[in-house]
Amino acid sequence: MGQENFKQMRKAMVESQLRTTDVSDPRVIAAMNDVAREDFVPAAQRSFAYADRGVQIGEGRALNPPLTTGRLVNVAHVTKEDNVLLIGAATGYTAAVLAQLADSVTALEQNTKLATVAKKNLSGIAGVNVETGDHAGGWAQSAPYSVIVIDGLVEQVPQSVIDQLTPDGRIVVAVMNDGVSRLALGRTAGEHVGYQYFADCGACALPGFEQTKSFDF
Repeated sequence: MGQENFKQMRKAMVESQLRTTDVSDPRVIAAMNDVAREDFVPAAQRSFAYADRGVQIGEGRALNPPLTTGRLVNVAHVTKEDNVLLIGAATGYTAAVLAQLADSVTALEQNTKLATVAKKNLSGIAGVNVETGDHAGGWAQSAPYSVIVIDGLVEQVPQSVIDQLTPDGRIVVAVMNDGVSRLALGRTAGEHVGYQYFADCGACALPGFEQTKSFDF
């Protein structure tokens, strides 16, 4: 499939998935229109790069649907002044989008193979550092962060991540709530974060944030 085809698919994604929902920040739309998502998926999956669903990238992982990533980044209101932590770097797509919005992006990935792929894909992009470590631990070495983007579906957000936010920080994430994937915007309030759900939207599971299971006897 030629580059012109992917360009048309990217334009269609912007027009039919982003603009028809609440992705209203022109900077987010411009960034997602500029970043070639097909370059961040395996060759066998490139034709699905802009589909309104997750895209398998190996290692039991998938990229979030473009709409989900777009809606999360849209409400994060990322600016050039923000120090951003992306948790779940995967192959680097969302980090590439965020790099167009902020001057400093730390992209954390706990899977070493995917982290290697992300480093390769992002090697020519300034302002992005790919780090390898447990998702649930965040990356304290570059904290505090004014924005944290968790680009995947989680069961909970641990205090270890929340502690890395600035006093006026915000965090965006897809949370499994009553069996439904809900997008949430969190803002710091003292040592805690208050969350507001703003959309029910499909997201791909991100490992590392599972709740401890309890057993009844």
